[in-house]
Amino acid sequence: MDLSIVIPIKNEEENLPKLFAELSDALVPTGMSFEVMVVDDGSNDSSWDVLQELTASYPFLRAVRFQYNCGKAAALSQGFSMVTGEYVVTMDGDLQDNPFEVPRMVERLKSGYDLVSGWKTRRLDPWHKTWPSKLFNLVVSIVAGLRLHDFNCGLKAYRRVVVSHISLYGDFHRFIPVMAKWRGFRVTEMSVEHRARMHGVSKYGVSRLVSGFLDLVTLVFLHKFAVKPLHFFGTIGLLFALIGASVLGWFGIEWVITQELHLRPLMLVAGVLLMMGIQLGSLGLLGEMLNAKIRHEVLPVTGNIRPKGV
Repeated sequence: MDLSIVIPIKNEEENLPKLFAELSDALVPTGMSFEVMVVDDGSNDSSWDVLQELTASYPFLRAVRFQYNCGKAAALSQGFSMVTGEYVVTMDGDLQDNPFEVPRMVERLKSGYDLVSGWKTRRLDPWHKTWPSKLFNLVVSIVAGLRLHDFNCGLKAYRRVVVSHISLYGDFHRFIPVMAKWRGFRVTEMSVEHRARMHGVSKYGVSRLVSGFLDLVTLVFLHKFAVKPLHFFGTIGLLFALIGASVLGWFGIEWVITQELHLRPLMLVAGVLLMMGIQLGSLGLLGEMLNAKIRHEVLPVTGNIRPKGV
């Protein structure tokens, strides 16, 4: 299979017929063998019924369904585990991504890149979505060391090796380019057309900005300290312990010289800092012990997702 397209959807019944008509018109003339994997992320409208009807007209369509909403990252992860194409493209099912951009992105991959991220240069969304998104993109670019204009664009193209090395959960799907860069893959972006939503309701709002920043903190922490937690907790703990011990040592010297010692607020602060330093160091050591145990044990599989196929 040359190309696999993964489309997570939720409540897009009105958009699906036109989406697949456009996908067929855009991809059939290229001569590539392709498949389209749709992951229905717990839709409560007629999206699943529409997909079943569309399979009669579009033999390249495959679909799975989650019984309840698991999130976009889980839907993409499920799709990545089932596709077989040499190149993998992700796009949203709301018709805001233009399927005719897909062949261009695949050609960009063939020029030597591992991941091509879409950049909606002319975004047709209200200001209360565009401005928070610009702030988010700027912060992520600075923190991650990867300058992209649009991390949230759903239209992305990958070599298959990239998606096989990316583990997604929570809302980490927006950071796929960051994780790919940190693993040594070549990442670039290209301008793509963005279209206004015609049917349905947007699943994203300003509240996602806060969760996005929290996810970024989590991602950076896991990237730098997941295998060496003592370096994080131990550094802070050592700093606290040194400050606390130094202040208490100064009081000790004063007591030896003057033979008098009075309880002062600074002494209590020093004692708290010393205890916090010891606790943080102990927490880091526990993290190191857990890492060592996990690396040397084979963890049993306790369950898996069993999607209902078309």
